[in-house]
Amino acid sequence: MSVIQKILLVLSCLLYAATIYGFFNLKIHFIIVLFLLHSLALLAFCLLTWLEVRESEQTSSTYHQEVGLELAEKNQEVSSLQEALMEKDALLSTLTQENEVARMELEEAKISIQRLKADAENARSEQETKLKASEESSIAALLPPLTTPENEMRTVDIIALANQAKEELEESARSANLIVTVSSSSDTLYVRADPNRLIVLFRNIIDNSIKYMNRAGSLVITISTVGSDIFIVLKDTGEGLPETETKHIFELNYQGSNRISGNGLGLAQARAIVEYYGGTIYAKSTSGKGMGIYIQLPA
Repeated sequence: MSVIQKILLVLSCLLYAATIYGFFNLKIHFIIVLFLLHSLALLAFCLLTWLEVRESEQTSSTYHQEVGLELAEKNQEVSSLQEALMEKDALLSTLTQENEVARMELEEAKISIQRLKADAENARSEQETKLKASEESSIAALLPPLTTPENEMRTVDIIALANQAKEELEESARSANLIVTVSSSSDTLYVRADPNRLIVLFRNIIDNSIKYMNRAGSLVITISTVGSDIFIVLKDTGEGLPETETKHIFELNYQGSNRISGNGLGLAQARAIVEYYGGTIYAKSTSGKGMGIYIQLPA
């Protein structure tokens, strides 16, 4: 209620009281004036009250409209958020499914890789087995024939066999100005092998020095024992080979840069003989400083 309404209401009450009072103490025309003033004040109060109520209703209606609009906007936002949430849930579900598919594909890939590794390992093992069999077959093919089957593991004096091979090639060595010497701290050293094959071993290496010395020089064959093994060193003073070629001289049909004649069989056959009897053979050489061949055999 506004201040004016309060004033009009109080004024109306006062005029009403004055009118009642006028009935007993005033003339009729004063009573009429007081009553008219009372009615006007009361009417003005009612009019102001009606106007205020109407304004309030309009304001309330406007407020309700604004609230309704704001509520509609909020509902729209909630609906949009729900749609966005549903889209995110759908996307998350899709990603989860894709992740599961990717995980399964990764597992399958791991299994495939393991299978490929296993297949590769089996293939490598088979290849190594075939290669080993091929090498063994090649070694067997390169071996000189046995003198007799009983001689395959005969106990023989390797120093005597080295001297025998030296004597067989002495004329060729002399023609090439090569002096061949067999040196050992023992008079006899024994191994179990076919004597013919050991003679071929020494003959092939001595013949190799004769062919490739290309100058007067010497070949010293040193035979010694270390523990239960016999070590043979054949060292000449020829021109030798580069280190890059030396590692290939025991390969079948290999001929170095100093090739003269032959088919590259001699040293490959020497290697086959040594390895057949459980030994090892290797070479060391440098251009211009001769060739050294080193052999280890079980005593």
